[in-house]
Amino acid sequence: MKIALDIRRMTEFGVGTYTRNVVRALSRIDRENQYLLLGSPAKAAELGALPGNFQNVPLLEPDTTLKGYLHCQKILKEMKCDVMHVPHLFWAPRHTPCPYVVTVHDVLDHMYRANGLSRIPRSLHYFFTRGSLKHAARIFAVSRFTKSEVEKLFGIPGSRIEVIYNAIDERFLHGHATDADRQLLAERFQVNYPFLLYAGRISPHKNVVRIIEAFSALKAELEKDARYPDLKLIVIGDELSRHPDLRRTVIRSGVQNDVRFLGFVPIEVLRLFYDMAKVFVFPSLYEGFGLPPLEAMAHGTPVLASNTSALPEVVGSAAVLVNPENVFEIMRALHRMLLDQPLREKLKQRCYEQAKKFSWDISARQTLAVYGEIAGKRRRTTISREEETARVS
Repeated sequence: MKIALDIRRMTEFGVGTYTRNVVRALSRIDRENQYLLLGSPAKAAELGALPGNFQNVPLLEPDTTLKGYLHCQKILKEMKCDVMHVPHLFWAPRHTPCPYVVTVHDVLDHMYRANGLSRIPRSLHYFFTRGSLKHAARIFAVSRFTKSEVEKLFGIPGSRIEVIYNAIDERFLHGHATDADRQLLAERFQVNYPFLLYAGRISPHKNVVRIIEAFSALKAELEKDARYPDLKLIVIGDELSRHPDLRRTVIRSGVQNDVRFLGFVPIEVLRLFYDMAKVFVFPSLYEGFGLPPLEAMAHGTPVLASNTSALPEVVGSAAVLVNPENVFEIMRALHRMLLDQPLREKLKQRCYEQAKKFSWDISARQTLAVYGEIAGKRRRTTISREEETARVS
C-alpha cells in the first residue's frame, strides 16, 4: 500500500501528540508499506529517524486554504496513493483522488467553542464538518464516548466508526524521579513542598477555576486538621497572562501564595511533576479521551477525574471520580486522597495496571488493518470496473 499521512498540524497540542505517536508506532511495526508524510520538512524532522519506507513529501500550505487543498490533491494523484489519513476533524471539503480516513478526538468545536459563533457560521461549520465525515471511508474515534458523540451529532452510522484508543508517550515510562531530579525541580522551579498538580490546556471546559476554588476550601479543611500547611497547587499549561479570569479567581479565593502557574514545560520535566505530585487533579467538563490522567497514572500518582464524558472510560476504577461542577465534592475527594493512606496505596497499584491497558503499537496495528481493508476494497472496485469496461468494449 501507499499511505499518505497529513502531518501539517503536528505542532498543535493534542493532534500533534497523536500524529507523532501514530507515525512512530507504524514505523516500528510496518516496514513493508510505503508512507508519505505530507507536511513541511521541519515538522517531519520532529518525528526523528524513520525507516526507509517513510518519506516526507513537502506540503507547506495550510489545509484550510485553496492552494493547500489543490497541492494536496495533486500529490495524492501523482503519487497514486491508496489511502490518506487525516489525523484530526476538519470542515474544508476534500474530494480526494483516493479514499481517506479521519481521526476524531472530540467534537468540542461544535459544543463549547461553537457557542461563540453566530447562527449562520455555526450552521455552515456543522454542515461542512458533517460532509467531511460522511465522505470518509472510515472514521477513527479515540474513545467509545467520542464514537457515540459522532453518531448522535452528525448522524454517522456506528458501523463506519472504529474505536482506536490513544496511549501515552513512551517518554512518560522512564521510571520514577531520582534525588537528582528532585534537586532539579528545587533549583530550577523552587519546588520543595508537597503539591497538587493540573497539567493541560487552560480553557473554560478544563474547569481550572473550580480546581482553584476547591483548593482554597481544601486549605481551610487541612488547617483544621493541622495537616499539609505548605501544600501548593501547581498548574502547568498556558501562560497565566492569557487567562485573567484565573488570576481573579486566585485573588478572590485568597490563595495567591499557594497557587503557581508554570506555563509550558517539556515532557522530560513534566514527567517529574507527575511523579512528585500528591494528587493529579483533572475535573474537566468535557474530554474526547483525556491523556493527562493516564500520564499521571503511569507514575502511580493518585488521580481525581470527572465522572463525565470519556474520562470514566479512560481511568476505569483507578481514579476517584467526582461531579466536576460541584466544588465541595472535588474538595472532599482531595481531602480524602491526601489523608487516606490505604486508598492512596490501592489507587497507586490500580494506576499502573490501567496505564498498561493502552498501547500505541496496538492502536497502530488496528489502524493499519483498516488501511488494508480500505485499500483492498478500492483495488477490488477498480478491477471490477476495468473488467466491466473490457466486456463492454
